[in-house]
Amino acid sequence: MVDSRTGGGAPTVLRVVLGRRLQHLREKCGLSYEEAGQALDVTHATVRRMEKAEVGLKVLYVEKLLQTYGVTDPTELEQFLALVRQANQPGWWHRYRDVLPEWFSAFVSLESESHSIRAYEPHYVPGLLQTEGYARAVLRSGMPQAPEEEIRRQVALRMERQAVLDRDEPPMLWVVMDETVLRRSLGGSEVMREQIDVLIEAGRRPHVRLQIMPFSAGPHPAMYGPFHLFRFPIDELPDVACAESLVGAVYFDQRDDVTTFLEALDRMCAQAAPVSRTEAMLSAMRKEI
Repeated sequence: MVDSRTGGGAPTVLRVVLGRRLQHLREKCGLSYEEAGQALDVTHATVRRMEKAEVGLKVLYVEKLLQTYGVTDPTELEQFLALVRQANQPGWWHRYRDVLPEWFSAFVSLESESHSIRAYEPHYVPGLLQTEGYARAVLRSGMPQAPEEEIRRQVALRMERQAVLDRDEPPMLWVVMDETVLRRSLGGSEVMREQIDVLIEAGRRPHVRLQIMPFSAGPHPAMYGPFHLFRFPIDELPDVACAESLVGAVYFDQRDDVTTFLEALDRMCAQAAPVSRTEAMLSAMRKEI
């Protein structure tokens, strides 16, 4: 489990992968953290933090570690170091660092690199599917004292995040929304109608699945709050679950923890209205607005 409020730069997914590869090479050689640290003349904690992607990867440190671990082929060395340089480049979201909390920087990194994204949302339409008007209403309700320029930047960030769904190979997005999400008016009738139109259009896309949890379904396994599940097209990376709160988020990557979220979401998908009924339900709700 990683608590995002502990600080430090949010790692890119590639940096996490490289950290895991360094760990694998060290363990394959039978070296401890202390022995690897001695090769760099640093503490064992520095090596551990590199492997956990808690710090940036210094090219000279990584090159020395690779040599210590027996990686001597020039081509293999240069390929690894090229990936290190790439991993140290800030993500596109770095342009929004003035309005992007550290915990959410990690979220956007995971979202940008995912092969599939599954989510339960009891309060709002997920950010990847929000219209500008709806996003502005959500952000303003959550930050009533924020300057208008900050809201504008937050909306721009949210809209740019949505580009992930327009890639040549977009992630599969599978969302379960509470009926409450669509019954709660945000921004007025016009904004809500536009938002529902966008949801209907999104639901027709082959890589998007939307389900609505109706009031009539009664209690369900995730009534405590929203969460996301991220899966990646990289063997070294485990699935990651993210549970949000008012002050940040907690990320889980241990198998037992992630399985708990996954099983809850699977039960909810079976309990919610099927995907085939979503468009009809949305259209009926739109007529009521």
